Amino acid sequence: MTPTDHEQRLRGVGLRVTRPRVAVLAAVHEAPHADTDALIGVVRRDLPDVSHQAVYDSLRTLTEAGLVRRIQPRGLVARYESRVGDNHHHVVCRSCGVIADVDCAVGEAPCLVASDAGGFVIDEAEVVYWGRCPSCTD
Repeated sequence: MTPTDHEQRLRGVGLRVTRPRVAVLAAVHEAPHADTDALIGVVRRDLPDVSHQAVYDSLRTLTEAGLVRRIQPRGLVARYESRVGDNHHHVVCRSCGVIADVDCAVGEAPCLVASDAGGFVIDEAEVVYWGRCPSCTD
């Protein structure tokens, strides 16, 4: 995606276009499943003076607007991805912590049906698969 694409996506959800928001959105597209520190490093290649707070604020705003998804598998720091709007899950390596996307196994959202939803109207199911990635099993 180009900076113009990112600007259009920001405008499309009613957000003001700022350099940090464009840079953070681009970084999340470039580095899926990256944590905040890694994203700060990517953003600082284009905006060397951007503050940690500007990146944190941008991530929060982009997440609230639905342009970015925040995930936090048990025991790991929060990660961010640009794959939004579908019901996919994740697989996490127990050894190195790498995260990959896994498409929903069956049907549309939600792909799992609770035996008793307790009156809730369920619109999403979150599944995290754990194991060892190919690099760690060799």
